Amino acid sequence: MTRALLSRRLLDQPIGFAADASEAALGTLAGVWGSVAQGQAMNETQHRPWPIPSTRWVMAQTWSDLVFMHWPIPVEVLRPLLPPSLTLDSFEGSAWLGITPFEVSGLRARGLPPPPQISRFPELNVRTYATFGGKPGIWFFSLDAASAAAVAGARRTYRLPYFHADMTITRTDGKIHYRSSRTSADEPTAELDVRYEPTGEVQPGVPGTLEHWLTERYCLYTVDEHRRLRRAEIHHRRWPLQPAAVRIASNTMPPSGVALPDGLPLAHFARRQDVVIWPPETIA
Repeated sequence: MTRALLSRRLLDQPIGFAADASEAALGTLAGVWGSVAQGQAMNETQHRPWPIPSTRWVMAQTWSDLVFMHWPIPVEVLRPLLPPSLTLDSFEGSAWLGITPFEVSGLRARGLPPPPQISRFPELNVRTYATFGGKPGIWFFSLDAASAAAVAGARRTYRLPYFHADMTITRTDGKIHYRSSRTSADEPTAELDVRYEPTGEVQPGVPGTLEHWLTERYCLYTVDEHRRLRRAEIHHRRWPLQPAAVRIASNTMPPSGVALPDGLPLAHFARRQDVVIWPPETIA
């Protein structure tokens, strides 16, 4: 171990202990301050496909009024879009493309309260599913957010393909109207205009079903500037899925060369999910 690395680890220890103490204090407020409740998800881990990481999570956020919209896509269409080191996942012979709009709130670092003004914003991602080293996870083709700060931070720290967008969420009688239009100058325009609502009771996905396979994933994959594969672990409770109805007025979010099949997507709604996230690690 180099002297610089040893010094860094010695410095990280007291900082980590202080963050732990502060996070424990925030946890006592979770019942009255929902924006700091994410760490409580660590009390429920039995549903995970592998153990919680032994290191500290570093970031927390809450996802609200989320809809998973999924379309089956031929494996041969999506496979060339992923790094060679990742195995594209398929269910009964088909790969799947997901488009997922939601609202982020309570975005914060471990042990700190959410900063005002910049911790709540709409976000939207386009994804598929892949595995490395026996850990099925998420591969993001793009992520759009209404927060310029969040876009810059995620690009720098997680090397995720984030883009700034003009986004609005309108809620009326339990129904959500979600609109997004990408504004990043270095990317082609991409838009989504969708209305959605839950249509049934909460029913978490059952292991072995498509719903479970699509949603119960506890890591994400990305690559750094040297094309090395990285993985970031995540944790949350089981998804509180509800069947959903969607009406899509406009959707140009899929990556170039990927055509969505005709018809409505498979759709699932989730009212709230608390999430904690670990720093990315280089794995290949």
